[in-house]
Amino acid sequence: MYLEIVTPDKKIYEGEVKVATFPGIDGSFQILNNHAPIISALGKGDLSIVDKDGKIIWEIDGGVVEVLNNKIVVLAESIID
Repeated sequence: MYLEIVTPDKKIYEGEVKVATFPGIDGSFQILNNHAPIISALGKGDLSIVDKDGKIIWEIDGGVVEVLNNKIVVLAESIID
C-alpha cells in the first residue's frame, strides 16, 4: 500500500507500507492491503506503520484518513513532538 502523511506545515511520510494503525475517534483501527474504501476522523494518539525498514510511530493530534485502491492519505492536524 502507498501512504502519504501530511500536516498543514509539511509532508511527514510518503512510501510503501505493509500495515498502518490509526487512532480513530472511537478507538484504534488497522489498515491492511486491499482494505475496503474508508474515510475516518482521527483522534489524538499514536499513528504507527510498518514499512520495509521496520516500525515507525508518530503521535498525532487529530485529522482525517482516506483509504482508496491501496492508497492511504492522512491529513493530520499536527504531529506532536
